[in-house]
Amino acid sequence: MLANRVLVLGMLSLLLCACSDNHKSLVQQGLVYCSEGNPETFNPQLGTSGTTADATANQLYNRLIDIDPKTGDVIPRLAKSWHMSSDGLRYTFVLRRGVHFQTTDYFKPSRDFDADDVLFSFRRQWDVNNPFHNVSGGDYPFFDAIGMGSLLHDIIKDNDYQVTFVLNRPDASFLSNIATDYAVILSAEYANQLLAQGVPERIDTQPVGTGPFIFEGYRKDSFIRFKANPDYWDGPVDVNPLIFDITKRSSRRLAKLVTGECDVMALPLASELSEIKKNKNLKLQSEPGLNVGFWALNTERPPLNDPKVRHALALAIDQKTMMQAVYYGTGSPANSLLPQSSWAYDSSLPPMTQNLKKARELLADAGLEHGFNLDVWAMPVSRSYNPNARKMAELIQSDLAAINVKVRIITYDWNTFRRRLARGEHDSVLIGWSADNTDPDNFFSPTLTCAALASGNNRANWCDPDFDAILAKALLTTDRDKRKAYYIKAQQYLHDAMPVVPIAHGLRFLATRSNIEGVRLRAYGAISFAKARRVK
Repeated sequence: MLANRVLVLGMLSLLLCACSDNHKSLVQQGLVYCSEGNPETFNPQLGTSGTTADATANQLYNRLIDIDPKTGDVIPRLAKSWHMSSDGLRYTFVLRRGVHFQTTDYFKPSRDFDADDVLFSFRRQWDVNNPFHNVSGGDYPFFDAIGMGSLLHDIIKDNDYQVTFVLNRPDASFLSNIATDYAVILSAEYANQLLAQGVPERIDTQPVGTGPFIFEGYRKDSFIRFKANPDYWDGPVDVNPLIFDITKRSSRRLAKLVTGECDVMALPLASELSEIKKNKNLKLQSEPGLNVGFWALNTERPPLNDPKVRHALALAIDQKTMMQAVYYGTGSPANSLLPQSSWAYDSSLPPMTQNLKKARELLADAGLEHGFNLDVWAMPVSRSYNPNARKMAELIQSDLAAINVKVRIITYDWNTFRRRLARGEHDSVLIGWSADNTDPDNFFSPTLTCAALASGNNRANWCDPDFDAILAKALLTTDRDKRKAYYIKAQQYLHDAMPVVPIAHGLRFLATRSNIEGVRLRAYGAISFAKARRVK
């Protein structure tokens, strides 16, 4: 095991620099995380995939506020306090002093974090005239999908350490959204330097943040290397270096974990859990996930633009078999986007029960008694909300044959899959959503609103102003009972329209070597190594 760790850490170090890192120190203090893929970017403002968030959001950056993983309450981070005006239209944040931006080979900050950085980080996403708005494509999928652009009226620098967000309307989810992975704070000074040098795009490929780790290098399909930030404001960082070893196959990740080439592995498959539990050198954490796996039907394509057809497909699939063959007891059946643990869950919704007779009747009503051809896209990666989309697609293929719907299963490599999906090239897709925060709105606005469609994040390509209006009313009040009534109405609306077929809510798992502590598995959001340490 020791030889393997030396080999992995040493090779990655030598690939990056000619310096002579001490191998013994690397073995004792470094940590290798076997991740499942390449990040889309090193700025989570630009992507919503879990792979990107894991590699960036909590390693390189901080946000103004966070959500306590135990209580779900909003807690201070770069903002030490905040308050909301009585009309709910102004949120004022008092910023923490003495927070240093990272010093790297390519940037040496001359000042600490302050209000200018907050303004830059949000105005880049919001203001189309900001010189960085169109850098790296100009797409901010989460910011756009939740309608933050239309919500903001102004962002005001009250002084160097106080910022006020002025809203166009009250929004009960505002603080939760500010606490999510996309809302990281970048350095305005670094941005200005890059702009003067004529290379603004480097802000997203050579990142600088206030987080616990400093970016050192990246090789696609191979590794990401970070070193500990010696000036981290939230206490010492024990892990140095931190290596993301990009290993796409889960079986290979598990093999590396068993041999000690990895200390932590991402996304173990359900079929691998028993082997992990039996190994005395490994630990397995599990947590009910705030997520949902669903089958999104492209409502812009006939015959899927007919709700009768969508309901027929939903009635034709056998959810119980999926739970057994795909989740192996690691998920619970879904009948709503919201998991049952959400305070806004509608307990009156009927279960998703297979009924082939009713499915055939609906197809006949739609003039499709002889069936039709349908593509089902299966994502090539495992996620908590869907551990094996290919297997699920095969089950759907078998189920739909019974109602004369001929399924063709399609998949691509992950980057191509996401790109073509965002362009709406699919008939239907097996995918899902992991919540970024505990607010129920986070399951609906980023996935199924008209704004989400415009951002490329609405996999059903479904835009219904009446549905959007229900969500908008829910955000205008902070009264939980009133909000719950709106979300129940929203869930029933979705059940009637069926743009997506809910499948399951999956447990989240994280496997580590037994001598690794401080790597927290949370029900939502990205992984963090800020408090990771080796205990023996």
